[in-house]
Amino acid sequence: MRVEIDKNSGFCFGVVNAIKIAEEALKNSSGLYCLGDIVHNGAEINRLEKMGLKTISREEYFTLKNCKVLIRAHGEPPETYEYARQNNITLIDATCPVVLKLQKRVKESYLSHKTDNGQIVILGKEGHAEVAGLNGQAGNEALIIQNSESLGKIDFNRPVTLFSQTTRPIDEFNALSQEILLRAANPSKVAIHDTICRQVANRAPKLKKFVREYNLVLFVSGKKSSNGKALFEICRQFNTNTKFVSSVEDLETAWFEGIESVGICGATSTPQWLMEEIATRVKQTSG
Repeated sequence: MRVEIDKNSGFCFGVVNAIKIAEEALKNSSGLYCLGDIVHNGAEINRLEKMGLKTISREEYFTLKNCKVLIRAHGEPPETYEYARQNNITLIDATCPVVLKLQKRVKESYLSHKTDNGQIVILGKEGHAEVAGLNGQAGNEALIIQNSESLGKIDFNRPVTLFSQTTRPIDEFNALSQEILLRAANPSKVAIHDTICRQVANRAPKLKKFVREYNLVLFVSGKKSSNGKALFEICRQFNTNTKFVSSVEDLETAWFEGIESVGICGATSTPQWLMEEIATRVKQTSG
């Protein structure tokens, strides 16, 4: 049986960077808090917890004092930093550079709209950590949209500046951008900013090609990963024999009967070591 791992799958740069920063901090500390899951993958979180990383909620964070807290790649709103300043909390900032740049752009646009009664619109998932951080740069006044149905939040008689959560699909962003321009009373007062991370966006077309080459595809992802759910559906569209797995325990012997080739791929939150672990188990099963 041929078993191959997709070389384009696994952690994006932002997650790699955040985990590296966490590992370095844990070498020099007896413990470290992380504000939210550092990555939406249970196996990787368990590995880091054994090293001393403790995941906390936002509610828990706002009760802390005199400690160290890691900010993950998704970024945080200004109030997180302000609370740290007031309560002697050392923040270890692992915000993805792409997200950090986007936060600055949102803040600049928000301040400029103070003079023209404009609106900041963000294409993103309501409640997502990155979106919360971006909205914070706009005084929590940004309009969060997810589809054409939510465009009703926008006053099309006023100026609009559109940004996107870095991990949204490009096709979705382009379609909604065009719809906003069509509805706008004055399209010249609409500013469209494509802020989608291409490292993430380019995963989909590469996966479409990858999954066609195998009898069976194992898509490895944590169940909480939005990116994982979206990419899994894309894989299944182009290879109906695609299985969603989160660990080696999810593998079923019956899947491999009569199978000659297995492709293993994953989300931007899937660690390389986990895909390798699953590949090893599959090879043992076929042997």
